[in-house]
Amino acid sequence: MIEVSAYRDNQFKGTRREQDRLLHTTSTLYIGNLSFYTTEEQITELFGKCGDLKRVVMGLDKVKRTPCGFCFVEYYTRDSAANAMRWINGTRLDDRIIRSDWDCGFIEGRQYGRGKTGGQVRDEYRTDYDPGRGGYGKRNEDASNRKRKMMRDSEKYERSEENSKRRRRNSGSD
Repeated sequence: MIEVSAYRDNQFKGTRREQDRLLHTTSTLYIGNLSFYTTEEQITELFGKCGDLKRVVMGLDKVKRTPCGFCFVEYYTRDSAANAMRWINGTRLDDRIIRSDWDCGFIEGRQYGRGKTGGQVRDEYRTDYDPGRGGYGKRNEDASNRKRKMMRDSEKYERSEENSKRRRRNSGSD
């Protein structure tokens, strides 16, 4: 028997006991750390070697509707899913080591990334360059694009004074 990991979906609608019961009886797997370029056909071919697949649901960026590095694989039986956990978890696909974990069961809407930018949360905070997952992390890209500058209080005061003078000049009250 394959053990259930300690991870629990914090957005699960139900009690911890219900979630645990589902995790111990499910035939659905969450597959993570996929390349953004991995296709549904590749997933079907690989995971189909472990048993009859019910369906594969690719994870999508909720804004762009493009793959964002995860999917759900549903089998007809728990034994087939256990075979995938045993034989495929930790193997390479598209030059990436993929992770699989038991999932309570796919519910419509869960195929979309939960990150603020639309993709997965973990990709927003990644600081390394990963071509298989879209380059640099989203927050890292945003920060470098904005190039925000810290200002001392004296600079803020000076800028405020300049803006006030400019407004008075433009309104004709000077």
